Amino acid sequence: MAQSSKSKMESLISESYIKLQREILGRGPHETKTFIVRDMVIIRMKGVLTQEEQHLVKTEKGKQLVKAMRRILREQYSLETEGIISKITGCQVCSSHSDISTKLGEQVELFVLNKDLEKLLKEQSDFKRCQED
Repeated sequence: MAQSSKSKMESLISESYIKLQREILGRGPHETKTFIVRDMVIIRMKGVLTQEEQHLVKTEKGKQLVKAMRRILREQYSLETEGIISKITGCQVCSSHSDISTKLGEQVELFVLNKDLEKLLKEQSDFKRCQED
């Protein structure tokens, strides 16, 4: 069965995001999964902490330091991250949010779009299916 437009787009976003993480931090997450849900793109990354960060998060001060550093990096690269999402989805990013769990070593990125992308992709898929019939 052919991969749907939605799953292709989710895979492309994951791959692009991994590439950007490698450029910024020198390594990417161990696992990345992207979800398109209505007007949102959600990226969940597992295994994001570097070796140094894994040692730092063992103390409260270290956790705060890692979170602050990641927040600063995220702000510094927000135009690039939002640009990746806009380019792949064809939608404008209205807002974006990020958080990292120092306990689990996971990071979540959320992008709110100006359109219901999930609905658009479903309509495109239904249209293609009708043309094939």
